[in-house]
Amino acid sequence: MNQRALGNSDIILSAIGLGIMGMSPGMYGETNDELSIKTIHRALDLGVTLFDTADVYGNGHNEELLGNAIQGRREQAVIATKFSYTPNYESLSGHPEYVKRAVEDSLRRLKTDYIDLYYQHRVDPQIPIEETVGAMADLIKAGKVRALGLSEASASTIRRAHAVHPISALESEYSLWSRDIEDEILPAAKELGITHVAYSPLSRGFISGELRTFEDLAAEDLRRWMPRFQGENFRKNIAIVDKIKEIAIEKNCSPSQLAIAWTIAKGALPIPGTKRIKYLEENVAAVDIVLSKEDLLRVESVSPKNVAQGTRYMEEQMTLLDG
Repeated sequence: MNQRALGNSDIILSAIGLGIMGMSPGMYGETNDELSIKTIHRALDLGVTLFDTADVYGNGHNEELLGNAIQGRREQAVIATKFSYTPNYESLSGHPEYVKRAVEDSLRRLKTDYIDLYYQHRVDPQIPIEETVGAMADLIKAGKVRALGLSEASASTIRRAHAVHPISALESEYSLWSRDIEDEILPAAKELGITHVAYSPLSRGFISGELRTFEDLAAEDLRRWMPRFQGENFRKNIAIVDKIKEIAIEKNCSPSQLAIAWTIAKGALPIPGTKRIKYLEENVAAVDIVLSKEDLLRVESVSPKNVAQGTRYMEEQMTLLDG
């Protein structure tokens, strides 16, 4: 497994990570803890070290699952978790006292005495970022956290946060269909030496080509409420997937592998999520795919900026992005 350094830290991690959000109920259909743990173990065997979770995923279940899975193998894992959403996504809190309570709860669920990378999941507009990051920095001094991150933060917020304490990672949605951060946010992160961690590099599985109709989504799958997966948007987006698939066939890889290789070529550290060993192994193999400048231009020609139909979140959730 290729490795890389995490920005502004002494942490070394794999060039691809595993997002485990979908392993908890209420996300992407049915779940099975036993199979999920086997998938996490297989990831470790393949050299994947970065595991991405959050306290709100499954209201604590996701962290507990990861904590159980890495017992006896903690030294092999780089744990990234997040705070700021209260249970059931009811509200946000970046208050310093909330930060300190949240980390203790996460440490308990993860069955560890330190977290490698601690993110603010979403910026709380009611609390100055300086106050929140100041509290996060105290966790590093206390030995409870090794590095700090922000998720879906704007360039100005990143700069303000970094002035308080070095930020190591920016986690944002980034894929062939979500490239709005390329204009201001990614340049700011690069300037400050911050690693860009890309979640949903397959646009929540759409680019994999596995979904062909809306009915392929389970009744409880949260994607049913996302604009890109609805009505005419779905049909138009499938046509784009088919063009990406044509290029993937020529490159002797899957659409998923092509999309992940693209994010790596763009300098990101992708964390595609999956519950199944089959897709994990497919995704990890993308690390070895080399795309030339010509390949990148061709992929981006069939999937240019803003090509995807529909926003990536529902309207209310879009307002929580710190754009």
